[in-house]
Order: sequence, then C-alpha cells, then structure tokens
Amino acid sequence: MTQNSRRSLLRRLALAALAACAPLAAGAAEPAFPAREIRFLNPFAPGGTSDLLGRILAEQLTRQVGQNVVVENKTGAGGIVATQELARSAPDGHTMLLASMGILTITPQMQAVPYDVRKDLIPVANVASVYNILVTGPRSQIRSWQDLARIGRERPRDLSCATVGAGSSQQLSCVLFSALTGAQLTQVPYRGGAPAILDIASGRVDVMFGNMPEFLGQIRDGGLRAVAYGAQSASPLMPELPVISKDGLPGFVIPSWFGVVLPGGTPQPIVDRWNTELNRALAAPEVQRRFTENGLERIGGSRDDFQGHIEAARARWGAIIREHNIRPD
Repeated sequence: MTQNSRRSLLRRLALAALAACAPLAAGAAEPAFPAREIRFLNPFAPGGTSDLLGRILAEQLTRQVGQNVVVENKTGAGGIVATQELARSAPDGHTMLLASMGILTITPQMQAVPYDVRKDLIPVANVASVYNILVTGPRSQIRSWQDLARIGRERPRDLSCATVGAGSSQQLSCVLFSALTGAQLTQVPYRGGAPAILDIASGRVDVMFGNMPEFLGQIRDGGLRAVAYGAQSASPLMPELPVISKDGLPGFVIPSWFGVVLPGGTPQPIVDRWNTELNRALAAPEVQRRFTENGLERIGGSRDDFQGHIEAARARWGAIIREHNIRPD
C-alpha cells in the first residue's frame, strides 16, 4: 500500500469514527426548553379579567420563548378544576396556571380541595393586581354603596350579588360587605365575570363586586354603572368614583392579584427560566400599554416576592374568614 493510500484510508476511518460519535454527542446535549407548545391554564371563562390577562401574557411569551403559549380555559368550582389539572400535570415546565389570589389563599381556607397548595404548586411570579369595583345595571335604584347597604338591611335577601365561585375575591367582597354593613345579599355564582356582566346589565342580577378591567367596556358603553371603588385610593381611570374605604367603610379594601404557578416537583432551572421570562414580558412596552388601558397594575419580581404576597394574603383573609365565619355558599 502506498503512502497516499494509507493516508486516504486513515482519513476515511477518522470520518467514520466521527460520524459514529455524532449521535452520542447529540444525545448527550441538553434538550432545548421549551421543547413544544405551552399549555397556559386559565381557571375562569373567556371575557373576564383573568382571561384578558392570560392572553396578553401568552402573546408576549410566545414571541419570547419560540413556542406557542396557548390559553386553555378550564372553568369550574371557583378555580379548583384548573388547579387540579395543573397539580396532576407533568412537572416539566410545559403546563402553567394563571392562579388568582382566591385560588392560592382563600379557597383552601374555606373548603377541602383535592391538592395541597403548598406542595403541589410552585409559585413562579406575581404578574398583576386589580382592585375591586362595585357595579350595577344602568336602570338600578342603587346609586351608592350606602344605597346597597340600606336596601340590603330593609329587604333582607331581596338583592342579588354575582360572584365567580366560593373563595373568589368577588365572593369575599360580597360577604365582607354584608358583614360590615348588616346588608343581606343573595349570592349568585358564575363561571366567570363575562356571563355575570350580561345578567347585571339586563337587570337579572342586582350588583357585583368585581375586577375593574372586565367592567370597563360596559361602563364606557353605558351597559353598567360604576358605583364605588374598593381600594385605598382613587382609581387613575375613574378618579371621580367614590372610594368605599374613604367614604365611611374603612375596612373595605379588596385588592386582587394573579400569579403564575407550576406543578410541584418542577426542576429549579425551569422555574427560574419562567420567572425570568415573565418579568421580561411585564417589561415589554406593548404589555405595559395594554395593562394601563385595562386597569391592570404590573407586579413582577422574584419568586420570594411572590411567596411573600401569598403568605400575607393567607394571613389577612384567614383572619377575616374566621372572624366572620365565612363559608362557601
């Protein structure tokens, strides 16, 4: 064999060895994340604040992570159905839940749930806050929160109050208002804010204490009347609206927030990745614009920040639940 032939043979053998090793090297590499479409579970019906917020985030996250982030509305039992779905999902970062304050802090203190919120859910980031607003139909006789309290005392159970299930901030608002004023209001539960709004606008239900974003369109169009605001200070979007806590009922401050959680057991690097992506999404100019237009306040921050929000809300609402003996209706 000539020297050139030997060199040619060695080159062919080397190339064959590299080709054989290539699949092993590819198999040893870290798989890309996310590797497929993301399920973004939403516990409430389309058309409400939760749905609006989820779709804003999903659109931005899709642009950021290179995979479709698809909102799935899994309604029922005030968020329990969607939360159970998440808790049973594979902890691989491809299924997330947009959890309300009620799901994480109120519902588990009022009734038995088929999961452990401390073990089966991992808080990732708190994303948005909204305050409570009292609305009624355009032809309603209720013009102020004082009217609602007076009529609710004079005609017990004659007034109806829409909620979105046991443990929701809407239900707690209705119950707390009754406890503080002596008014008796009949709760009417819905799967989300949108169907409740239709019944309030038509006069089939009297009032609702709910999240401002889902009411804005109907208020601007005259389908609903804004009565009062359940925050510590006036709303920038409706500065003329009376603030209940400054108008004679100081204990009535009802913030509500939404955060993203993953299934228990999700690896730490994946949890950290989603925290980074969510904070990046909240900083995007388009997201900020849509939040401002819809009365949503950005939160963001670290996982520890979110855990602190959760624990503070658990303590506050737990005390209110016990003091007023609040139970699911």
